Amino acid sequence: MALDPLDALSPIDGRYARATAPLRPHLSEAALIRERVRIEAQWLLQLAGPDAPALPRAARLAPAVETLARTLAAGVPEGTAAEVKAIEVRTNHDVKAVEYWVRDRLRAAGADDATLELVHFGCTSEDVNNLSYARMLQGARTAMLESLDALVARLRELARAHATLPMLSRTHGQTASPTTLGKEFANVVARLGRARGRWQRVAILGKWNGAVGNFNAHLAAAPGVDWQSQSRRFVESLGLEWNPHTTQIEPHDWIAEYCDALAGIDVVLVDLARDVWGYVSLGYLRQRPVAGEVGSSTMPHKINPIDFENGEGNLGVAIALLRHFADKLPVSRWQRDLTDSTVLRNLGVALGHSLVAWTSIQRGLGKIEPDPARLAADLEGAWEVLGEAVQTVLRAAGVPNGYERLKDFTRGQAVDAARYRDFVATLPLAEEERRRLAALTPADYVGLAASLAASP
Repeated sequence: MALDPLDALSPIDGRYARATAPLRPHLSEAALIRERVRIEAQWLLQLAGPDAPALPRAARLAPAVETLARTLAAGVPEGTAAEVKAIEVRTNHDVKAVEYWVRDRLRAAGADDATLELVHFGCTSEDVNNLSYARMLQGARTAMLESLDALVARLRELARAHATLPMLSRTHGQTASPTTLGKEFANVVARLGRARGRWQRVAILGKWNGAVGNFNAHLAAAPGVDWQSQSRRFVESLGLEWNPHTTQIEPHDWIAEYCDALAGIDVVLVDLARDVWGYVSLGYLRQRPVAGEVGSSTMPHKINPIDFENGEGNLGVAIALLRHFADKLPVSRWQRDLTDSTVLRNLGVALGHSLVAWTSIQRGLGKIEPDPARLAADLEGAWEVLGEAVQTVLRAAGVPNGYERLKDFTRGQAVDAARYRDFVATLPLAEEERRRLAALTPADYVGLAASLAASP
């Protein structure tokens, strides 16, 4: 019976099922079973193909059997996962259930007993599992990068659209040297570009070397075969990087790197969500109302920044899980313990919360627009921020105690345009320099912000 989203324990498969749909083909239980079947079939094809290792029994697949094996290596028929789970009820072993399902299918296609014994030949369950998770995470990353790239594209649009719109900065929550709204979005674009590159560059590794990583059984069965070359050829044929040095398990270092890099993206987005939330609170950004939406059950005027709050909350859950994976998965007692198994099954939960957050923030960014009047009003009320400009001009002219002059003039003092210009007129500077400073306004004092906003 299909799960009603209202009955789901996790919001990933309940409330947020639509947002996480792109990950379901990659990280679900059905996806894990599918990859296991494909790997078993692909290994059989290598053992019995034109460049097969010289096993005591020279395996040659019958045409119908080979056709089926190639079909399964490419993809599995509808209903496979349910059939495998039914076998698992009997075996109480998930990978063995896959092996039996593949053997049953091959037998029905005419495979003889000797051919069937090549299914799962020399394998430990972890051989199949590590390659399955590798391919699943590879596919999930590709799917998620599409969402991330759409989010970055929106941020880049905002950066360029508002590259010249001046805005008061807030360092330590206090008024500070002005910037432009576009430049602040450009900063996030640049950070996400670096974080994205780091995640995409994580190499996805796989191992295929038996029960403790030494090809013990392989060498016992066929001592004349170069099993390391066979292993490498097989792993690389799956689009993965071969790891020759492992215990029973692939040590998961790459998964730790993958999760840590993804958490790094999420941390940048937490920073973005909080900043946008703050700018909405200050009135620098307005949220366009959406017909039918309710901001508060009692205060009808409210348009709450819920997309950014939802994004921040989901990012927090994702980061906590991803950091746990990064710390836990590379640690295994001696040659193998099973603590990684249940943890790996939660990868989809962590990536799902990330994707929900990205989708929510993307939606929120589509609703915001600046309030130029509010931005201008705050700038006009903060002439003291020009103290930085004036004291630096004094330093450049060699005038002693420039910083101290401006500290006495601005710190804790109300400064408006008239008072500022009166002060500038008293400075021991050349007339041209005084005129230049007198013409400066807080809205003009943005340095190279506009050009920087256009560059990432």
